Amino acid sequence: MRLTHFVAATAIAVSAMATTASAGGFAATVIEPQVIIPLPPVQRSSWGIILPLLAVGVLIALAMSNEEDSTPNPS
Repeated sequence: MRLTHFVAATAIAVSAMATTASAGGFAATVIEPQVIIPLPPVQRSSWGIILPLLAVGVLIALAMSNEEDSTPNPS
């Protein structure tokens, strides 16, 4: 009898420890919808193309104005 009581007590203890936890109860989980905020349209500027073209023009003008003759001046 002692062995039977020991086995029964051990089985009860093991089954009590082996139960799964149910935190929060058995209610269905609530999934909140995602709120997506649209971004405003990007404002474009024409300076993105005008400024590099202006810089290239200035560099070409500088290169043309600083051109030196390779021949010495005879005066």
